[in-house]
Amino acid sequence: MEHLHNEEHDAAIKIISQQVSRFYESKTQFRIYHGSTNSTRPTAFDPRKIVDTSKLKHVWVDTDRNVALVEPNVAMDELVDVTLRHGLVPPVVMEFPGITVGGGYAGTSGESSSFKHGFFSDTINWVELVLPDGRICRASPTEHADLFYGAAGSLGTMAVGTLFEVRLVPATKYVEVTYIAVTSVAGAVETIEECMKDTTNDYVDAVLLHTDQGAVVTGRLVDSVPDTMPVQTFHGPWDPWFYLHVYDLTHRTSEPVKEAVPLKDYLFRYDRGGFWTGRYAFFFIVGPFNQFTRWLFDKYLRTRPLYQTLHTSGHADHYIIQDLAIPAARTEDFITYIDEEVHVWPLWLCPLKPCERSLFNPSLSSADKPAKSKRYLMNIGLWGPGPINYGQCLELNKNLERKVHEVGGWKWLYAQVFYTEDEFWKIYDKAKYEALREKYGATYMPTVFDKVKRSGVKVKKIKDDVTGVDIAKALFMGFYSTLRTVVSSEYLLKTKKD
Repeated sequence: MEHLHNEEHDAAIKIISQQVSRFYESKTQFRIYHGSTNSTRPTAFDPRKIVDTSKLKHVWVDTDRNVALVEPNVAMDELVDVTLRHGLVPPVVMEFPGITVGGGYAGTSGESSSFKHGFFSDTINWVELVLPDGRICRASPTEHADLFYGAAGSLGTMAVGTLFEVRLVPATKYVEVTYIAVTSVAGAVETIEECMKDTTNDYVDAVLLHTDQGAVVTGRLVDSVPDTMPVQTFHGPWDPWFYLHVYDLTHRTSEPVKEAVPLKDYLFRYDRGGFWTGRYAFFFIVGPFNQFTRWLFDKYLRTRPLYQTLHTSGHADHYIIQDLAIPAARTEDFITYIDEEVHVWPLWLCPLKPCERSLFNPSLSSADKPAKSKRYLMNIGLWGPGPINYGQCLELNKNLERKVHEVGGWKWLYAQVFYTEDEFWKIYDKAKYEALREKYGATYMPTVFDKVKRSGVKVKKIKDDVTGVDIAKALFMGFYSTLRTVVSSEYLLKTKKD
């Protein structure tokens, strides 16, 4: 499988290569169309200026080498389903099943195993790329290494990824999950560090419900568990949402709680409810938030339809939706700022092994020289409603970005970006980025800033009051988008059955 000769794949890549060559000859900027998105940024495409990779959805597993060849539009749940049939699993699996392999490489993706394995892009041996002039090449740590590391996190602005060799590890039947209650942010960070030192742990993350309440969650891959250990699933409509389950197990005890979770249920434990953001949909459903209503609306409260609702409603402009990576030593200070200025809870904490070679996944600054025990990044997931007034929400997001930069951190670029161009390139290395684009003929393609900047949005005057029009518009758009998601989901289900 080292040299894949698949006629269907080769034919598809030939078409993509020809498309890209035509764009190169006319110096026409193009976008890559995947057929789905896990970005929270509004996106519009000119159908005449796209390269369509949506049909690249195949997986080939090599059990001799424990690797999989994966096309870019394979979603995480599809990849896991295939590898599990061979007793294997990717070492880093993004928590939302709809995130694709290509998106995980071209974007920035980490998970609770990233303290051990790094980002998803760190688990890739090599990638097949269609260069901006239409040539096809392979990039790896030893072959076109600058492109291999530079394309990771660059949002498809260097080349078009068409095939990835992903490393795999032995899968098990269960993950033995331990929930450790914490009563402070400092206690959470200290517990995370202790859990990271335990080499038997395969997964470490945390849910903070507030500054004085939360839990660190660890996981160990195991094939069997004692008969006395409860087994918990998270995929069924009557199963609990994971973050609520964490609260139920830990808010009345200081002792660690253990249970067994089937491997796939653990990997996608945050899908139902989209961590906790699905709770905000109840504002538009106009119903109580309880176990019965979560069961009733279950298929609309998973991440794929929730993303659809977010985009059709336009409510991304009124939410704080940010993934932030900061030096671990600044975690407590930064969360104090969130508590005092942003007022969004719960928070997700996920320790990350820094990337050493990537333009858009910068590691800790050498100037900071943090203590050796804290040479890692803390990913903070910050997702919740902001002010209904757009101007106020805009200002809150911009202040948050300034604070992230102030503490030496950076943000995932799938989320909305509020930087000016000057601010953006003070964080990311424009000189190295443009030099690499020049070397591989990508200067005619959109830049990363072109893709993430807020375009076509009128910045309204910031005002202290919220009018009845603001509230009515929010309610109408939320209800409309929820109804549209329900209708489209039912149509897709019917089409699939037919």
